[in-house]
Amino acid sequence: MDRKSSTFLETEPVGRLMAKYAIPCVISLLVAALYNIVDQIFIANADYLGSYGNAANTVVFPLTVVALAIAVMIGDGCCAFVSISLGRRDKDAAQKSIGSAVLLCLAAGLVLMLLYLVFQAPILTLFGGRINDETFHHAQEYFFWITLGILFYMFGQALNPIIRSDGSPKFAMASTLAGAFANIILDPVFIFVFRWGMMGAAVATVLGQVLTAALAVWYLCHMKAVRLERSSFRFHGALAKRYLPLGICSFLSQISLVIAMAAIQNMTLKYSALDPIFGQAQYTQIPMAVLGIVMKFFQIVISIAVGLAAGCIPVVGYNIGAGHNERAGNFCPSAGGRGHCGRHCPVYRGAVSPAAHRYFWRGQ
Repeated sequence: MDRKSSTFLETEPVGRLMAKYAIPCVISLLVAALYNIVDQIFIANADYLGSYGNAANTVVFPLTVVALAIAVMIGDGCCAFVSISLGRRDKDAAQKSIGSAVLLCLAAGLVLMLLYLVFQAPILTLFGGRINDETFHHAQEYFFWITLGILFYMFGQALNPIIRSDGSPKFAMASTLAGAFANIILDPVFIFVFRWGMMGAAVATVLGQVLTAALAVWYLCHMKAVRLERSSFRFHGALAKRYLPLGICSFLSQISLVIAMAAIQNMTLKYSALDPIFGQAQYTQIPMAVLGIVMKFFQIVISIAVGLAAGCIPVVGYNIGAGHNERAGNFCPSAGGRGHCGRHCPVYRGAVSPAAHRYFWRGQ
């Protein structure tokens, strides 16, 4: 997307640009939500894991969202800043901000990984992990391997919007799809053939994330709008102060889910213990497993709404940078008009509920 070819962002109809940028973004986020859904389906259908494994997956899920919140704050913020800079024809600022964001993401990923490894037990306990000994053991195993790959996950998620800002929303979508397909293929092999249990589910997920991150690295070396050089990869504090605030809304939208999930999971742990059936040691993990299934499908609805908004960031940012503020404002009602997915919820519930019961609770 060089200066000559980027003019379509200023002239093409809003609806066409929405379709070009927002739809691949929605698909990318839906696929990202699929990672945990796929894990939960295969875990549930493994007779040696069952509801214990599902409950463990539920406990760990919010901790992956914490990583996602940090990644999208960096990625969406940099995406918006790069788009504005390209609209202003300031490629030097765009180049430096991308290099700075890459380094910041790697540093944040390493810090989060170390925190997760050092404080594993208290963190899992904070999110309701001590339901019973079996569930806590599975949660520890799953969390450990997921933590080892958290850097790749954050890098892939942060680079995804940056790739969109470079005018390649389809490549951003394809890199996420590649990782998801790898996860879908490897999950049954590791869980049912090798019988690696929670480690198998986690390793399959991490390998998919490594593939997504590898494709992102390849794209960094073949960017269209910005040519990155070795000198680009330096941390610029002044630029970080400009692009991080642009991603704070993305961070808050994800971290608020983490806070809500922590509260709900602990309430589930507390009040299910009062039930005459689920208060028994061999059944205490079932309410947590059910909660996890509901949360995963709720992520699908969230992905559609967030994807419609995040997909427009490159186009809106470019037009703001080019001084077309009125045109940029036209994307807000367009996104709102396309985002009324709530009216489809009754159909969604009716279609999903029977299928969810079959796939997540087969044989239990």
